[in-house]
Amino acid sequence: MSELPTPADAMGYLADARQRAILFLDVMRQRSAQSAAHNAEAVPNVLDFRAELVCDGRRLKRPVNYLLVRILPPEGITLDARKRPFVVVDPRAGHGPGIGGFKADSEIGVAMRAGHPCYFVGFLPDPVPGQTIEDVARAEAEFLEHVITLHPEADGKPCVIGNCQAGWAVMMLAALRPELFGPIIVAGSPLSYWAGVRGQYPMRYSGGLLGGSWLTALAGDLGAGVFDGAWLVSNFENQNPANTLWSKQYNLYSKIDTEADRYLGFEKWWGGHVSLNAEEMQFIVDELFIGNKLAAGEIRTSDGTSIDLRNIRSPIVVFCSKGDNITPPQQALDWILDLYDSVDEIRAHGQTIVYTIHDSIGHLGIFVSAGVARKEHDEFASNIDLIDVLPPGLYEAVLTPREADASGLATGEWVMRCEARTLDDIRALGGNTIEDERMFAAAARASELNLAMYRTFAQPVVKAMVTPAVAETMKRMHPLRLQYDVFGPANPFMAWVASSAEKVREDRKQADPENPFLAWQAKLSDAIVTGLEDFRKMAERSAEDAFHRIYGSPALQTALGVDTASDKRPRRAAKSPLHAELVRQKVDELRADFSKGGLREAAIRALIYVGLPRAAVDERGFEVIRQLRQSQTGSSGLSLAEFKQIVRRQFLMLKIDEEAAMAALPDLLPEDSAPRRATIDTIRHILEGTGPLEGEVAERMQRVEGIFAPEPRITPVKARPAGTKTP
Repeated sequence: MSELPTPADAMGYLADARQRAILFLDVMRQRSAQSAAHNAEAVPNVLDFRAELVCDGRRLKRPVNYLLVRILPPEGITLDARKRPFVVVDPRAGHGPGIGGFKADSEIGVAMRAGHPCYFVGFLPDPVPGQTIEDVARAEAEFLEHVITLHPEADGKPCVIGNCQAGWAVMMLAALRPELFGPIIVAGSPLSYWAGVRGQYPMRYSGGLLGGSWLTALAGDLGAGVFDGAWLVSNFENQNPANTLWSKQYNLYSKIDTEADRYLGFEKWWGGHVSLNAEEMQFIVDELFIGNKLAAGEIRTSDGTSIDLRNIRSPIVVFCSKGDNITPPQQALDWILDLYDSVDEIRAHGQTIVYTIHDSIGHLGIFVSAGVARKEHDEFASNIDLIDVLPPGLYEAVLTPREADASGLATGEWVMRCEARTLDDIRALGGNTIEDERMFAAAARASELNLAMYRTFAQPVVKAMVTPAVAETMKRMHPLRLQYDVFGPANPFMAWVASSAEKVREDRKQADPENPFLAWQAKLSDAIVTGLEDFRKMAERSAEDAFHRIYGSPALQTALGVDTASDKRPRRAAKSPLHAELVRQKVDELRADFSKGGLREAAIRALIYVGLPRAAVDERGFEVIRQLRQSQTGSSGLSLAEFKQIVRRQFLMLKIDEEAAMAALPDLLPEDSAPRRATIDTIRHILEGTGPLEGEVAERMQRVEGIFAPEPRITPVKARPAGTKTP
């Protein structure tokens, strides 16, 4: 039995609790002052790096509130002009820019430590009147053109990182302007908005339960044509009431002596609300969130161009997490199932898709977690050239601790291996049934009808009532902004808090860590969190059940024009017969080139052939290739683009007809035995960088050595029938 608390325990705890309360209120006061100062800046952001302006989107032919800046390397970091630049695009989802470079251990930080020049695409708090999502895409295209011009010596086009909502924007632009992009990294980015698993990720139901996008239109009208990003932040907070209403504040209160700086640093970004034009937000909700039109190729530009993600020619790296309730793995990856029926179809379009799934990190952790930056983002930055030269197909990036590697070829804390996957691996993550897809299709149709009715009957009245002054007043009255006013300098009580906090810091008396009242405090907090979590789960179950009851009705689906008899998904990308014909022509062309090329082509074909049974590409083998490329000089050296092209062609030749491609290999070899012998040594060196050659790999290596043998082998002559003349 535990000992009962003593009066001294009670007095010590009460004194500590009183001081913590005063210090907590003072942090709230500092947060309000910090927010006011941050919002008063000309270009508010939370970048932890110095930057210089490269291009101001407000000066473009179609002006937007976006900016391109060059990140200046911190002291001690040297950038390599030959390495491809990285361009980080921040999400405009209610918060201000800078989360991609929020701290030293960030996407920008790890890219610069790997020697890459870095650029950042951010934005101002208020949009340019009239700007559209398409205008923003055109501006970002011009930004990339600037970056490419500034780095003529770079070995490859820029690697572009799109965080969260910036991910779909980057993918749309890459489909329209594929020539501007090197590898693309989309982190926590929703691309297939209906996707999910029953019992999880209820945010996807909210659009249908609210009647569709008419509320988005109403919010834009109440803002006099401007959508307040604070509403988006509220939606994020509502997904985790335990953290919003209790845990975040309690963590600060209970650790007030050590937690204040971290709390204020994060709140500087979280509380920096930005706005969008009403038209921009309407496009996002109608076309993406509720309509789910991106993966289906149903979004068109103003000139009628269809945005087809199959047009992307750069490798696509998808980073998502099972712990992300905003963008779960299904929403990050199921666009692949919408576009393709097999991995062969991915290869036919010349696409390379690499994905990695974190087990537990939350949505924000994908961008702000130092652990994620030092692991996943560091590996992506260090091995971006490996990803760029991967043969077309679907891969999963698997990371293992470096201490397990004895080769010395891995440079980071982890070793990355890209393992071949199939669409069944994506399906195994779980997803919608045909019935689920019909429900979301019905919700999308209902949204269109409700929006039309709102625009016909209510919108004219709302617009007539809302003046710019009324809109600004309502903006200031948003609950997320009022909390800053409550603890701000306008509250005379906070002046007392500031002076009292100073006295507390001078005479701080913390309770004994073993004080039983602290343990009871922690248990009470746990109980509150449990209660709020139970409420969340109950609300989510109720929302899911309501969505299924409403939109699962066959009568309602029929009334809304949804085909209840079809066994096909309502949203599927169209297949082009022209593309199939082009693929056939490409296959014929590759077959005709089996015997074309020289020692380089032969070496790469042989290397791929031997390594195929491993069904994986390891960074250590690529590091050997990189060292060999760097050691070559003059015309003998291959650029990364040339190497990539050869790898892709030779891989596809082997996929078309492996035996025919290998049978033609001797036609590519020189007569001189010395380069043959050196090539065999190089191939073995590369392959042994990832481990010993065993099993089928060893057998294939033996076959290749026989083909490359310096000395010609004697082929037995078949016996001729009697009387046959010798030619």
